[in-house]
Amino acid sequence: MATPLAAVSRADEITDRLITAIAIGEYLPGARLPSERELAASLRVGRMTVRAAIATLVSQGLLETQRGRGGGSFVREQWTSSSKASVHRTLSARWEVLRDTCEAVSHLQGTIARAAAEKRTDADVTLLQQRLAAFREAESGPQSQRADELLHIAICAAAHNDTLQSVLFELESRVSIAAPAHLWGSTAGMRAMELRALADHENLIDAICSRRPDDASAIALEHARIDLELLEEALQRAGAPDA
Repeated sequence: MATPLAAVSRADEITDRLITAIAIGEYLPGARLPSERELAASLRVGRMTVRAAIATLVSQGLLETQRGRGGGSFVREQWTSSSKASVHRTLSARWEVLRDTCEAVSHLQGTIARAAAEKRTDADVTLLQQRLAAFREAESGPQSQRADELLHIAICAAAHNDTLQSVLFELESRVSIAAPAHLWGSTAGMRAMELRALADHENLIDAICSRRPDDASAIALEHARIDLELLEEALQRAGAPDA
C-alpha cells in the first residue's frame, strides 16, 4: 500500500501548488495553463499526477477544460472557498525559503540594474524605452504581466552579463509556485499594483538610460520587493487553517 499512498500524497501536493499559483496570480483568470507535459516537467512529477490535480481544480471551479484546437485548461476563478487551506499549506510550508529567496532576488535585481546603467548601449536604450511604452499601454492583467516580463528581460540584457542573468532566472524559479510566469497578485489590488510598478519602471528606466547606477540599483532593489508583499497578502488572506 506504500506506493498508492505516496502517489495520493504527491497528487495532493501538486493540487495545492496549482491552487496557490492561481491564487497569487502566476496564472491569471482567462489564462491557459501549460500542457500536462510541460507542467509535469516543471513540477518534476508524472503526467498522471498533473492530470489528477487538474481534475480536482476543475471540480472546484478554478479551471475549465476546452477540447480541440486552441483547447486546454483555462483559469475561471482566482480564489474559491476551497483555496484557503491549499494556499496556507503551500506558502506556510515554504515561507522561510520564499522570504530569503525574495530578498536575494531583490539584491540581485539591484546589481543587474546597476550593471545596466553602467553598460547599456544606445540600442539597449531604444529597446528599454519601447518595452516601457508597451507596459504603459498594456491592459491590466495578462497583458501587463507579459509586458513586465519583457521589460525585465531587456534590463537584464542591458547589463551584458550572462552569469548575472542566469543566476537571477534560477532564483526566480525558486519563488515560483508552479509557473514560469511572474506572480501578479489578486485581481482586487491588481490595478493599484500595476500603477505602482509603472512608476517604478519609469524611474528605473530613466536611471539606466541616464547612466545613474546608484539610483538604478536602489530603485530596482525596492521594486523587486513587490513580490514578497504579494505573497504576504496571499498568506494573510489564507489565514490560519480551519479547525
